[in-house]
Amino acid sequence: MKKVDEIIMPDVAMRDAFINKLYQIAAQDRRVILLSDDFGAPSLDRFRRDLGKQYFSMGIAEQNMASVAAGLALSGKIVFMYAIASFITQRCYEQMRLDLCNMNLPVTAVGVGVGFGYGTAGPTHHTIEDISLMSTLPGMTILSPCDNVAAEAFAEITYREPGTKYVRLDREKLPSIYGPDQDFSEGLAHLKTGRELTIIATGIMVHRSFTVAAELAKHSIDAGIIDLYRIKPINEKLLLSCLKQSKKVLTLEENLVSGGVGSLVARILAENGQTPAFKCMAIPDKHYFKYGGRNYLHSCCGLDAASITNVILEWL
Repeated sequence: MKKVDEIIMPDVAMRDAFINKLYQIAAQDRRVILLSDDFGAPSLDRFRRDLGKQYFSMGIAEQNMASVAAGLALSGKIVFMYAIASFITQRCYEQMRLDLCNMNLPVTAVGVGVGFGYGTAGPTHHTIEDISLMSTLPGMTILSPCDNVAAEAFAEITYREPGTKYVRLDREKLPSIYGPDQDFSEGLAHLKTGRELTIIATGIMVHRSFTVAAELAKHSIDAGIIDLYRIKPINEKLLLSCLKQSKKVLTLEENLVSGGVGSLVARILAENGQTPAFKCMAIPDKHYFKYGGRNYLHSCCGLDAASITNVILEWL
């Protein structure tokens, strides 16, 4: 089990941690190409200024961007394409399926603002289906960091590993959970053991899990926490080992309930004969047309800390 370091606020958001690391990699390897849609950020500005021959702005045309990425990859390039998460996973889904995954090309789709990260922008910018969609694509690797340390590490991992990848980045500056020497090769981290319950979370919901665990402790309930930072392929052997003594397992994700982490974990448990009591907490199967900040939207769909805690207390 990993010992959790002191939680501190980072100097940069996940996006900048990832792109800054990619900048360092690209400066040493001219094969690395970054494509971006109509989007701006200081870290992108530096990449474009210093490595102009390795950066291309593709405009508001994600479908074309995916096809261009495929062509570049076929010519020997290692390609990263960056956009708001809802657009990089949905507007070019067919191209991701046929042009990239079908040929197992070394292209990484980097999406920022997952879940309700762009809360006030409304349903067009909500990314609440990305885990479900990307997990259905054969050969797709899905990485979901919970802090900027993991995001930086994933830039290196996606550069070195073959095949098509999707990195889902949060828009917010989230507290750092991991230390700089953390090894992310195992696909998950058992952050906290618990006697009564194990919570499996990903992304921002890892932070929510710590809040919930602290509330449950007030009721003398000891909850464990697993950060599933590689959603696909899941390290099934390690996951089953971590859950072997768990009486109850709860998955927690900012994704629709259909086809997300809960579905993936439930299948693994069932197929391997591990039968703890199981519950999935995710976004209900409905559209959200309410406008407001992320915390407000979480309260609307039952993913705020109080709602999660109450559900667990009733369950236990």
